Amino acid sequence: MKTVPDTRGFLQAGGRKLEYARWRGDGSRKPLLVLLHEGLGSVAMWKKFPARLAAHTGCDVFAYSRAGHGLSDPAVLPRTPGYMHPEALETLPQVLVTLDTDELVLIGHSDGASIALIHGGGVIDPRISRMAVMAPHVFIEDMCIAQIAEARVAYRTGELRGKLAKYHADVDHVFHGWNDIWLAPDFRRWNIEENLPRIRVPMLVVQGADDEYGTLAQVRAVTDQAGGPAQALIIPHCGHSPHRDQPEQTLAAIGGFLAP
Repeated sequence: MKTVPDTRGFLQAGGRKLEYARWRGDGSRKPLLVLLHEGLGSVAMWKKFPARLAAHTGCDVFAYSRAGHGLSDPAVLPRTPGYMHPEALETLPQVLVTLDTDELVLIGHSDGASIALIHGGGVIDPRISRMAVMAPHVFIEDMCIAQIAEARVAYRTGELRGKLAKYHADVDHVFHGWNDIWLAPDFRRWNIEENLPRIRVPMLVVQGADDEYGTLAQVRAVTDQAGGPAQALIIPHCGHSPHRDQPEQTLAAIGGFLAP
C-alpha cells in the first residue's frame, strides 16, 4: 500500500500559508475525510494512518497542518485560552471552502477533536455529514495538566524535543505554543460544553481505556450533551492516540460509522 500522499502543497487560510496533503481512495465512497491533528501534530505526524484510512474506507483523506505546525507559517504567540475558537470558527471554514466536494466528514484527534466540536457547534456547513472525534477535550482535568507538565520536563531534559523536531520546521514554536497555554492558570477554566447541544450531525467518540490525558467523563460529556446521535467506543489497551495505539480497531470503527 502506498503511504505517501497523492497530492501535497500549500493553501491560504487564517492569514497564513498552511501545508496540506491528500490521499486518494478507490472512489467507491463519496465523503472527503478531513483530519484535524493533535496539539503537537502535523500532516507528517499522522504517519501511515491517512493512507490506511483511505484504503479501508475508499474515501479520499485530506489533512493540513495548523499555523505553527509542520511546514505551515508560524502562529501568533503567546496564545490565549480561547485560541481554539478562531481555529475552528475562522481558519477551518476557510480551509474547507477550498475543498471541491459536497460531503465532508471531520475526524479530529485531541486538540483537533476539540476544534471539530467547536466548529460543529458554531458553523453551519451542510456539507459536513458526520464527525468522528478521538480523545476529545471538552473541559480541563487534573490528570491532563499533570501529563502536560511532565511533557515539559521531557522536552527540556529527555528525547521528546528530538522526536518532535522531525515533524516540524520550528519545533520550539510548536511545543511552547501548546505547552505554555495549557499550563497557564487561566486555561484551567477552559470549557467547550456549551457547543455540544448545537451539534446535530451523527458523531463517533473514540477513546482509549488507558488514555493518560483524559477520563471517560470527557466521552460522557459529548455523548450526553450532543444535539444529534452520538455513539462511544472505548478501546481497551489503548492510550491517548487510538489511531496509533490500536489502528485496526480505530479503522474498523470509523469504517463502520461511515457505512450507509
